[in-house]
Amino acid sequence: MTFADEAEGDAFAKRLDALLDRGIVPTELRANERPLNIQQLVNQYEREAHPSKKDRGALGTLLDPLGATPLTAITANWVDDWISAMKRLEKLAPATIRAKVGALARCCDWGMRKGFLVMPDHPLRTLPDGYAQYTKADEAMAGVKREDVERDRRLEPGEYEAILAVIDGGVLARKQRPLVLEHKMALKCLFVLAVESAMRLREMFTLTVAQVDMARRTVFLEKTKNGDKRQVPLSSVALAELQTFMKVEHGAAPAPATRVFPWWSGEAGDMDATSDYLSKLFIDIFAQAGAVDLKFHDCRHEATSRLFDRTTLSETQIMKITGHKSHRMLMRYANLRGSDLSAQLW
Repeated sequence: MTFADEAEGDAFAKRLDALLDRGIVPTELRANERPLNIQQLVNQYEREAHPSKKDRGALGTLLDPLGATPLTAITANWVDDWISAMKRLEKLAPATIRAKVGALARCCDWGMRKGFLVMPDHPLRTLPDGYAQYTKADEAMAGVKREDVERDRRLEPGEYEAILAVIDGGVLARKQRPLVLEHKMALKCLFVLAVESAMRLREMFTLTVAQVDMARRTVFLEKTKNGDKRQVPLSSVALAELQTFMKVEHGAAPAPATRVFPWWSGEAGDMDATSDYLSKLFIDIFAQAGAVDLKFHDCRHEATSRLFDRTTLSETQIMKITGHKSHRMLMRYANLRGSDLSAQLW
């Protein structure tokens, strides 16, 4: 910059220092932050939008092969070629392909809201159903047909009782010294609620008292994994367990903002750590109970299957309870045992 004299320059510097001390950078001094390629967009998206841990991981894998791609190059043909390359060259599973495409789509959604790019037809959002599945041509070029591995693990007879017994015992065996379980009643309530309601782990440990309506036997989920609100009815078993736990843990009249369970701090940045902690803890609990290869999310499979097994609810009604968006996704969780079905035949 140039000034008429030294006094004018000193006055400008003084005003600038005052602004900078207050954290204000004048517009004329700001660097051009408009992203021009995928790497720049992803970097700014991660700094400002705080995407999920899963999306950050998926986007991180895109930067090396795609980072230099100009935003103006993201067309339908480019997206189709990218998906073909993930199948035919990288030989990725369909679930991995969907994770990468979904993460970039959400990044571009944010970029469009910010005015960084224009995508009238949004080629990442207009893909046909099954776009990640391998066609015969994909299989021939890749030399392999990758398919999603869908878990079908359900609770076997006796496992439910064995898991409750381990929690009630309150001690997990360790090589050096036993681990004493904290919040035994909370762990038991969380497990029972998962098996009876089909709620996700994160949906449960973030619950507040205001979301639980004992009189109506429902739990109101304001924000779910799919971004939708939903109301979850409670079975008599879930209701009784939740009532007992809340009476002991919170007393007769807890404040509406009180968190039902004790693990989450309430900070968004702590959600992943809480999920990881509880998931790993339950894997150890299940292992000690003899429930081999059981994961906490399998409780959602079990709960959804029980809704088919034990009720006359329609698929549409069950989808409202579980929050599944499509019949295909619902069927992944509704693992009806062949022996149970055969018992209903003549």
